[in-house]
Amino acid sequence: MSEPAVRRPALEIRRLTASYRSRPALWDVDATFPAGALAAVVGPNGAGKSTLLKAVVGLVRADAGQVLIEGRPARAALDRVAYVPQRDAVDWDFPIRVAEVVEMGRYRSVGWLRRVPRADRAIVAEALERVGMTPFARRQIGELSGGQRQRVFIARALAQRAPLMLLDEPFAGVDARTEASLLDLLAELAREGTTIVVVHHDIGVVRARFEWALLLNVRTIACGPVAAALAPDALRRAYGIGGEAVEEAMPWAG
Repeated sequence: MSEPAVRRPALEIRRLTASYRSRPALWDVDATFPAGALAAVVGPNGAGKSTLLKAVVGLVRADAGQVLIEGRPARAALDRVAYVPQRDAVDWDFPIRVAEVVEMGRYRSVGWLRRVPRADRAIVAEALERVGMTPFARRQIGELSGGQRQRVFIARALAQRAPLMLLDEPFAGVDARTEASLLDLLAELAREGTTIVVVHHDIGVVRARFEWALLLNVRTIACGPVAAALAPDALRRAYGIGGEAVEEAMPWAG
């Protein structure tokens, strides 16, 4: 029987250290995410999950270590990454329409001051359709519900046509039905070859829907296939309580 194919890494994090006001937020973190994986980053509050994504895209300066995207230093490959920040990082009062938000995903290719060409508008329309937001294209972003806003920012990421997507707590504040629908979409994108890395707090959902996980608590606790990365002993080391009790404790562990 032939050996299963080994997928190339889409994202590699090597001995990454980052700090806020001299306090380490990440310490000597190692992680690898294979191409086409639907992957989660999980860990307790203050574990450095959001900081990790921000360090990958250069929003947080690393004190040490290296980030590689498709084998290249991250700074030279940011055009290969689509980043969806937490919702509280967005000014929802800014007067902009849904379609205009999604068009921002095309600015890297067309430029900020140019009119979006027809071909790029077609990409925007396709992205809106995939997240079910076509009927809201002309709506002001501030008029949308939390789940609708999250769909719009995922559509913006889709419009970038980037092979690596990083999503920071995309399901915070959305209902279970919306979360399930968005997870179906992310799984579909992963099957198409996009690497998806999601900061998530619900270990039960991660076990059921994701194939790869990084368990983080400032340091790397475990990284690999979900069953191994989220084994009870690893969860115990990450959360400091019995691994079998973590899922019940998750309301405080996001």
